Parts: sequence; structure tokens; C-alpha cells
Amino acid sequence: MALLDVSALQVQYGRVTALSGVDLRVGEGEVVTVLGANGAGKSTLLRAILGAVPVRAGGITFDGVDLTRQPPHARIKAGVVLVPEGRRILISLSVEENLLLGAHMRTDSRAIRAEIDAIYQRFPNLGERRHMLASCLSGGEQQMLAIGRAMLAKPRLMMLDEPSLGLSPLFVSKLFDLIRELNRGGLSVLLVEQNTGKALGVAHHATVLELGRVVMAGDPKALAADPRLQEAYLGEGTPAHH
Repeated sequence: MALLDVSALQVQYGRVTALSGVDLRVGEGEVVTVLGANGAGKSTLLRAILGAVPVRAGGITFDGVDLTRQPPHARIKAGVVLVPEGRRILISLSVEENLLLGAHMRTDSRAIRAEIDAIYQRFPNLGERRHMLASCLSGGEQQMLAIGRAMLAKPRLMMLDEPSLGLSPLFVSKLFDLIRELNRGGLSVLLVEQNTGKALGVAHHATVLELGRVVMAGDPKALAADPRLQEAYLGEGTPAHH
């Protein structure tokens, strides 16, 4: 059974259909990536799974429980967490205060403390700046803070919306190493990412959206080799014949 099962999902903004008949599954311990151009409906899909936008038709099941009409806080409690595009950390709060926000639904303060300390060990830059305002951090450090904050909500599924956007190549590598590491620890990941090559490299399964519909889905290696995908998203045009 899939951990997350999205079936025939439809989302509308007024008269505009943002998603139409979208099916998507994330298995326990899988990384699934969603690719597509701007306006394809990728962010809408993540927000619909979180409950931040209403669903017109179709269903969302998580670990066998129907979440389609549940409010966002119930979904977060069930273990679905979104790291939104642009990171959305609170730059007027300290690094530590941002991390504590991730744990606001929890009461096990000793475990929370241990997990925050583990985040500081993993990201020494955050540890050194724990009492400084988050506005002092670089874009890459802010992204690591946003992921650390999401981890403190004890997710079973972490959804990442364009996490590498605006990061230096060094931080992009660090980010994908982190996604692999979290996944090896058992976390399921749903990744929306414009760095198609990196996304396909880390994923177990890939889905391509175009104008709110699934146009391709399958094994990442097979999709990476597909000329249509290469032309549209890998920026390589037609592959050269060797």
C-alpha cells in the first residue's frame, strides 16, 4: 500500500483548472519527484496535499486514511509536512526560535532538545548562529533551517517545493546529499524541483506535469533518457548519437 495516494485530483481557481485528473503515489521510504515547467501545477499539487487549497474532485489518502477534506493541521499531525518555495522562515526570529516553531505540536521537550542539537551538529553554521536572527543566514543556510524546522514536526512525508532555487552549486549538492540521507533514514519525500537532472538522480519514481495533467510517469532513468523530457526540461535538445 502506498503511503500517499492521490487519485484523479482536480483543483480549480475560479474558472481556471489548475490540476485535472492527477494521480500520484509515494510509497513508504520512497523519493518521488514531480517535474514540469512553471505553471504546470506542481506547487498547487503540494498545497492540495497539505490542504492549503480546496480540492474540486478526486481524493487524497495518507497511510490508508482519507485526508481529502481534512484541515492542514490534521494532515501535519498525520505526518505530512511542506517546505514551501522561498523557504518562508521567519527572519525576525532567531535560528533556534525558527526550529522550535517546527515542534509546536509536540510536548516531548527533551526529545525536541536532542533533535535540535542533532540539527546543529549536522549544520554547524546554524549551530554557531543559533541565537542570531535568521535574516543573517545565506540562502543555502535558510534552506537547511527550513528543512530542519520541518524535521522537528516528525514528518513521515516531507514535501519540498523547489528547494534548490537560488542556491549556489555547493549548497545544491549539500541539499541533495541531505535528501538522500533523510531518505535512507526512512523518510518519504515528494520533491518538486527545477533542477531536473539532480531530481531524477535522487528519485525512485518521477511524474511530469504539463498544464495540470500528468503527461509522463515512471522510472527516473527511463524518463531521463526520454528525448521529449530531455528537450523540454534537461536543456540538452536532441541527444547526440555516439
